[in-house]
Amino acid sequence: MSFTQLLIFLLIIQAVHGLATWKLYLKAGKHAWEAFIPVYNAVILMKIINRPWWWTILLFLPIVNLIMFPVIWVETARSFGKNSNLDTFLAIISLGFYNFYLNYAADVTYIEDRSLQPRSEVGDWVSSILFAIVAATIVHTYFIQPFVIPTSSLEKTLLVGDFLFVSKFHYGARLPQTSLALPMVHDSIPVVHTKSYIADDDRATRDESWANKTFLPYLRLPGFQKIKRNDIVVFNWPVDTVQDFFKVPKRGFIKPVDKKSNYVKRAVGVPGDSMAIKNGYIYTNGKKNELPDRARIQFYYSVTTKDDLDQGFVDQNIHSQFWRFYNISSKYWDDTRLQEYFNTDNRAYLNEGSRDSLNVEVVGFVRNDDMQKFKMEPLLNKINVNLTEEEAQTLRENPKVASVEKFDYQPKEDVFPHSPDYNWSFDNFGPIYIPEAGKTVDLNLEVLPFYERIISEYENNTITVKGNQIFINGNVATSYTFKQDYYWMMGDNRHNSQDARAWGYVPFDHVVGKPVLIWMSWDTNASGFNKIRWNRLFTTVHGSGKPVSYLIPVLILIALGYGFSKYKKRKKK
Repeated sequence: MSFTQLLIFLLIIQAVHGLATWKLYLKAGKHAWEAFIPVYNAVILMKIINRPWWWTILLFLPIVNLIMFPVIWVETARSFGKNSNLDTFLAIISLGFYNFYLNYAADVTYIEDRSLQPRSEVGDWVSSILFAIVAATIVHTYFIQPFVIPTSSLEKTLLVGDFLFVSKFHYGARLPQTSLALPMVHDSIPVVHTKSYIADDDRATRDESWANKTFLPYLRLPGFQKIKRNDIVVFNWPVDTVQDFFKVPKRGFIKPVDKKSNYVKRAVGVPGDSMAIKNGYIYTNGKKNELPDRARIQFYYSVTTKDDLDQGFVDQNIHSQFWRFYNISSKYWDDTRLQEYFNTDNRAYLNEGSRDSLNVEVVGFVRNDDMQKFKMEPLLNKINVNLTEEEAQTLRENPKVASVEKFDYQPKEDVFPHSPDYNWSFDNFGPIYIPEAGKTVDLNLEVLPFYERIISEYENNTITVKGNQIFINGNVATSYTFKQDYYWMMGDNRHNSQDARAWGYVPFDHVVGKPVLIWMSWDTNASGFNKIRWNRLFTTVHGSGKPVSYLIPVLILIALGYGFSKYKKRKKK
């Protein structure tokens, strides 16, 4: 829906409202014309139903208004004496058109000083829940959103199991584009596994049907801060498509921007930068990127020990995720039990092996009975482990270790820009230009792979190539001017991060917010009270130096607030 379409739609809604309520306005002592003036009619309606004027704002907030409209319909009916359960049901089920009946057919009288208190405990309970949902939706959508870290791509800075508060207002809160959606639910409804919003899902590729009439135009409130180089940012994954959204997969369905999966990475490249990767390290504008002191770059290393590995060596020397190698006879590889075992209990990778056996990487150690069941033979003195350079050097100095070799990632087809003309790898990449809004680049077949997705997907143009010529929206193009800023998002865990090296630039309209606080941290591998990482509770995400927990001050503030509330209640009595 374009801005013009949205304006026409809103004007139609205002006209329908006026036609449905002008007589009710008269009975309430107002003028008939007041029912037709956009926005003003809502302010007057709040006076009629005895509700605060600022409820008008809630009617124009996407998602929130889906809750508020039924409330207003019911409140209008009750302001004219229609209080029965049937009246409430008809007001809601008719989507507000019950007002036409009240306006033209029913003999109603305006009740100016009606009681606003719920008539039953159930009504009080429902009212409290509704407004709790409204308040939470406003906070969640426009101010602070909770987020959990699912992967180790920013290990050492953010851990798997960290629960974050993500600020929406630092970079400017983005208004929802999916106008018909459940509040505080992202792309799918838990348990039932169906999408949480109404949108067109019957296309295999991006086409004209993208102009879905329920989608609102992109709009962002002003922020007070720009994304700085090396900021940690939450954003919608640009290439997210539904692969298993429903019980019957619909492959290729492209999600709306604000319903794409949430990712968290570090913005190592900002608009206008020239960026390259050399041996896994970032170089920006010709200089090596200096990360904040809390960040720790990590790589995969193959660690070979002089003697057989045991749990004692791992506990003493390995403090991050590691993979152990197992040989499995090929006759077991098609065993469904083995497939299920790897899919549920272990994270496994199939490597190249001989014709008779397959080499598999498995996180941690496999139980002895499972090794016997599938005839798994471990490589006794070798593991792959994720390490910082300092940790790798410490292991090299360990007398029990024979060698520590850093992985050397070779060029792959799944490396951006996915062109045979660029023989790049995750460790050696670029240089590339990070597009900036308003800046123009020369366009030719050599650089087209970098910008093709930007031009077509993110900035909504049609692009075709005929011979050596590039056509944008049917016109020959030798240059292109970018409409918005782009960022290069990567994980600190260089060999274990799905990031921009695989799928390219992140548009600013995909940015969700800035992580500001770790309010909870949960270690699934620990037990009892140790599952909570107490030293990480209420620590800041950004900043320098060792993170400091503000748990005690927060608990004191909560206790003081609770005590003050109790004191006020007693004083009133």
